Amino acid sequence: MKTRSPFRRRSAAPESARELSAALPGPRRLPALLRRAWHGLNQAFRHRAASSGITPDQYIVLRILNQSGGSCLTQGALVEAMSSDPNTVASLVRRMERQGLVRRRPHPRDGRARCLSLLPAGRRKFARLRRVAHGLQAEVLSVLAAEERAPFLSQLDKLAQACWERADSPRPGPGSGG
Repeated sequence: MKTRSPFRRRSAAPESARELSAALPGPRRLPALLRRAWHGLNQAFRHRAASSGITPDQYIVLRILNQSGGSCLTQGALVEAMSSDPNTVASLVRRMERQGLVRRRPHPRDGRARCLSLLPAGRRKFARLRRVAHGLQAEVLSVLAAEERAPFLSQLDKLAQACWERADSPRPGPGSGG
């Protein structure tokens, strides 16, 4: 069964937005393309993981905590690893703590910080959902030839890094006098 694009399920407006995006010069299309790719991937994962009760952001937390190998990962480090903001991550961690997926404990050296770790239920959820995530990634990347996949991911990583570098050092916009 082929999953339809979320843009096709709605009114004609998103279709015209896609057409508008395609008509713009290359560099001006980057935000729309990245947004469309992220949204489509996020929704595909959400649909496939629906029975687990885990959202895409919760899966990312489970993955990052699993990769930490049980070492003390602070909420601040999680914010950075997720490329998110502190309030969103704090809310997410509180919900996951109530669900019995993660736990917070005092940091051994910093009285203000808390260490995050996976609980057994979180490990089990992650193990099940990792197969879903890997399958989805393989499916999405299958539109590229096998030899194109690694270079594409490497280039996408470079773009992501360039975006974050510019976010960390904003430049004056048009009309700002700078």
